[in-house]
Amino acid sequence: MNAVLYAVTVLIWGSTWLAIKGQLGEVHPTASIAYRFALAAVLLLGWALLRGLPLRYPLRVHRQFALMGTLMFSTNFVCFYYAEQHLATGLVSVIFAMSLLVNIAFARLFHRRTIAPRVLVGAAIGLLGMGTVFWSELTRLSSESGRGITLALTGTLVFCLGNVVSGRTQAAGIPVVQSTGYAMAYGTLLLTPFALFFGGGPAFEPTLAYTGSLLYLAVFGSVIGFSAYLTLLGRIGAERAAYATVLFPVVALILSTVYENLHWSGRDLAGTALILLGNAVVLTSPALLRRQPAPGERRKPDMEPIN
Repeated sequence: MNAVLYAVTVLIWGSTWLAIKGQLGEVHPTASIAYRFALAAVLLLGWALLRGLPLRYPLRVHRQFALMGTLMFSTNFVCFYYAEQHLATGLVSVIFAMSLLVNIAFARLFHRRTIAPRVLVGAAIGLLGMGTVFWSELTRLSSESGRGITLALTGTLVFCLGNVVSGRTQAAGIPVVQSTGYAMAYGTLLLTPFALFFGGGPAFEPTLAYTGSLLYLAVFGSVIGFSAYLTLLGRIGAERAAYATVLFPVVALILSTVYENLHWSGRDLAGTALILLGNAVVLTSPALLRRQPAPGERRKPDMEPIN
């Protein structure tokens, strides 16, 4: 199941960067993001209601939902949408893949967890591969690119803080469907005033590109993608779930090959091989895809808390 969740996250989220381009038109980005997560929240909470899942939680839990929505379903995406106005889609996905290292650092900072040497080696190999693939873009940075990089890095950091909140929410026994649905609703509420105040253009674009990309981002990128990722996060931890981000650029490159006539060079192939190797170093060990031990259970060596 962990391998399936990992594959679903990689394939869906690897394609959303291209879909976001379809949202960058005359509609203000905050409005587009609000539409996306409003639709996703309705689908998730509606599904929970139909299944008879509990939807009533105390105020303190709703505060966690609101914080999660602020970090994972609003602020970070505003940064990413604006970043794609300054940078190529592939480069934004590469920067987002830095969440791998941030989540490792946060695992140490917030959970006082040691990191196995294999994890660090795999991360280094994967990031070297991404740098190899996108080296030409990284060497042509300008002031325009600098703004995009700053926005993408900020969005990545905020997203990783959201991972910490989501992990604690799941540890408290709140299911992924309800927590994600409520968090998306709170994210939408946060974005709506900004969309109304700054959105001076049309409220909606009734075009196939805009509507199609919006539906794809809401249903697949948000409902299915986030449910798979956050479930994986609860099962194996944020620092390991983040290895899915190392493969995002590979998916983006494949889509660019199909839809944008991208031609692969020897450097692209070498970098892709390094990315796959980095994943293999981390994920071939069954212990790394094992469910997190419950409180009181004996921990594995790479999960020992720091005294």
